[in-house]
Formats: sequence, C-alpha cells, structure tokens
Amino acid sequence: MEHHGPISLIPVVLTIGLALLTRQVVTALFIGAFSGVLLLAGGNPVSAAATMVSGYLVPQLTDSYNAGVLVLLAFIGGFVALMEQSGGASALAALAVRLVNSRARAQLAAWAGGCAIFFSDLGTPLIVGPIVEPLVDRLRVSREKLAWILDCTSSPVAVLVPITGWGVYIMSLLAKEYSDAAATGSDWTMLIRSLPFAFYPIVTVVMVPIVAAWGWEFSRMADAEQRTAGGTVYWPTSRPLRPPAPAAIGNARPVLVWLPLVVLFATIQLLLNPLGFPLQPVPGGTFRAALSAGYLFAAVTLIALMVWLRTRGIRDALSVYTDGLQRMTLVAVILLLAWTIGVVNRNLGTATYLVEISEGVVAPWLLPAVVFAVGAVVSFATGTSWGTYAIMLPLVVPAAQAIGAPEAVTVGAVIAGGIFGDHVSPISDSTVLCSTGAGCDLMDHVTTQLPYALLNAAVSLAAFVVAGLTESYLVTAGALVTSAALYMTVSRTWGVRVAPVNHRPATGE
Repeated sequence: MEHHGPISLIPVVLTIGLALLTRQVVTALFIGAFSGVLLLAGGNPVSAAATMVSGYLVPQLTDSYNAGVLVLLAFIGGFVALMEQSGGASALAALAVRLVNSRARAQLAAWAGGCAIFFSDLGTPLIVGPIVEPLVDRLRVSREKLAWILDCTSSPVAVLVPITGWGVYIMSLLAKEYSDAAATGSDWTMLIRSLPFAFYPIVTVVMVPIVAAWGWEFSRMADAEQRTAGGTVYWPTSRPLRPPAPAAIGNARPVLVWLPLVVLFATIQLLLNPLGFPLQPVPGGTFRAALSAGYLFAAVTLIALMVWLRTRGIRDALSVYTDGLQRMTLVAVILLLAWTIGVVNRNLGTATYLVEISEGVVAPWLLPAVVFAVGAVVSFATGTSWGTYAIMLPLVVPAAQAIGAPEAVTVGAVIAGGIFGDHVSPISDSTVLCSTGAGCDLMDHVTTQLPYALLNAAVSLAAFVVAGLTESYLVTAGALVTSAALYMTVSRTWGVRVAPVNHRPATGE
C-alpha cells in the first residue's frame, strides 16, 4: 500500500498529543480523525466535514459487525448495572469474610471478593471495599493496602476475562485489522492468543496473595502498614475519600450472583458447543450473538430473582437495566471514533510509512517492549486504558504485521500497557474509586501502590523483550516467578515485616 509520507503521521501525533495534553480521549480521537480526513480532502474543511460524516462515521455505524458489537455492549452494560444494584455481590462477598481471623486472610478475602466480581471493574471497589473495611481495621491492615488490593482486582481482572465488556471492546478494535474477522473469528483468536502475554495484569493479580502470605512490605506501603499496626488509621495529612453508606438490602442473597452467571455460561455453551467451541474457533458474528443471548437471559434471570427476593420491584429493576444500557453511550462514541481513525490511518498509509522509516531502527522482536512502554505512558497520562487501546491498536497491529513482529505478543503489550495507567494513574476513575471504596486518601493510595506497580512493570517490560524473541507462553510463568522473587528480595532487603497483632480496633478515624 502507498503512503502519504510524513503527513500521514499527523493524525497519530495529534491524537496522542491532545490525549496527553487535555486528557480528553473523545476530543483527541475526533480531532485526529478529522485532521486525516482533511488531508485526504485536499485541505478543504467543508468537504472534509461532509466526508467525515458520510464517508467515515455513518459507514462505521451501519456496518453489521460494528452494530453487533454496540448491541452486545448495551446488553453487557444493562447486566452489569443489575449486578451492581442487586445486593447479591455484597452478600457473596460477606460470605468470604466469615472465617477471616488474620492479616493474611483479611487481604486474601478482599482479593477473592474482587476476583469473584470480575464482571464489573468499577463496581468491585465499591462492593468489596466497605464489606472488608471493618475487618482490615480490626486486624490492623492499612487502608492503603486494601485500596491496592481493590485496584489489583478491578481492571486487571476484568481485562483477563474475554467475555466481559473489556474483551468485547478489544475484539471490536482488533476485528478492523482482519478483513475476514466476521467469517473466521480471527479477532477472538487473536484475543485468546494475546491474553497470556498481558504480563502486567497477570502479574498484578497473582502478586496479591503472594504479598499477603509473605508478610513483608517495602517503601511507602511499609510505612502505612507500620502506622496501622501501631494503632493509627491515617497520617495527619490524609484526606480520606469516604464512601456513601451503602443501602442495606436485607433480602439480598448470593444466588443473585451465581445463578445469573450460570445462566450466562450455560447459554453460551449451549449455542457454541455444537460448533466445537472452545476448542475450535467460531465465526465472530456467531460468537457475538451467543454472548448477547447469554447476557440477555442472565439479566432476565437476575430481574426475576430481584423481584422474587423483594430486593427491588419490577419497575425499579427495569429502570436500573435501562440506565445500564445508557451508561455504554460513551464507550460507543469512543469505539466509533476509534474505528474511524483506523480507517483514516489505513487510507493515509500511516502504518506503511512507520514501517518504512523504522526499518533497521526497531527490530521486530523489540516492538512489543516499545509498545508496552508507550502504552504505559499514554495510559498513565490520560488515566484510561480503553482510550489507549482505541489510539494504539489500529496503529500497532498493521505495523506488527508489516515488519513481522509477533502479533499476539504485541497485542498483549497494548493490553498490558493500557492497564498500567488505569491501575496507577491518579486521574484514573478506577484509582479514585478504589481509594473511595477503601476509605483512603487518593494520593496515599497512589504513592503506596506505585512502587509495587513499577516493580511489576519493570518485570513485564523485560518479559516482553524475551517474549518478542521466543513467542513462548512459558515467559508468563517466568514473569510470575521473577516478580515474586524480586518482591521478596526487595522487601527483605529494604522493607519490614509487619507482625500479626491482637484483634483490637485501630484509632485515628
């Protein structure tokens, strides 16, 4: 494919630059896409505006694949809203804390609760945090440690489950780079192949029980744990984000969580098993239809349970469901603009030009590590992983294909880089919500978890170099072992061991 030379980089530079400067991903994507259309239209802004609508935005909306994705995301949004408001997740998390009588168990209870609520990354901290909070206070685990655990089990868990909104969103971006995606399901195949290479979220999730069992802390987290062990919940300068008192739902039961999920998975298996799933790839359209049916039946089941258990009336439950549908509007706008800028970049030959100027500069095996580093910077500065994916995937995938870089590893690097910023950035919504759910000062949370996150990021960066050379899934195991060993070494050398304490309440609130 031909390219337009250096000017083909203008949409990319504008998009990334504006995203970093304004932290408004939608604005950055729109201006970046429009600048590309303006170049293709010969600099005529009136013609470019008309072409932007008729030649790019409308075709993306009317494309059958895109429409199917937007419908599926709406179903997911409605189901997640019901789950968050049913009270079932709180009832399920409450079961996990009954046998908690030690510092390690308190941390593991928070971790298990966060992993169990994989369907809602933003709901996890506000559901699990208030339930576990009295336990961590009684056993003198710091609020900062609780906030870190909540953050490790929100977006890092959600992105690793391919049937959540995260997986569907990433597949919708990947599919545009595979012309036969609707027929062969290669977007699904690439997602499944790339997730084992998403080193940062994998290491982040697995490190929590290791840290809890080891009992040693370092850097600012060690200070927070020692302060709490001494009986003080907050530093004098702390300004904790206090969550609103959750409404008591006396009739809520764990069945509100597990039965709808059983219906969801059973529906998917019933529709896809005859096609050989999960051992055989299935057409993308068929997979989306099965997911849509699964989430719809799960939502119907959940509404029926809420009415039967009298946690909410039928009108109230339906209102929650429709609010969840509407909550996906921003995601739909980001997706539409991401699809659009992807087409614009292809028409400009951006990836072709990047490959041409990078030949002999960036080796194919090094591309995943570079992508991870760039994605980490972009996501940290913007505070959004989804926006980072929308910017980078349409650009990175064609470049990887052109220079012969390992595609699955490169896509895994985009996923991992996006999660880093979502996990640690002080302007990320998940970071704010995890501070809120733990009743913790925002910057106390950021400064205590950042050294742990940077340790995992450094190991992930090295793992992407090795994976770029080998393309072996064994690198994932090596990254886990390396992170654990490095954490133990650092904490034993420069950290402290926080000893168990008697079950006395801490003070300072």
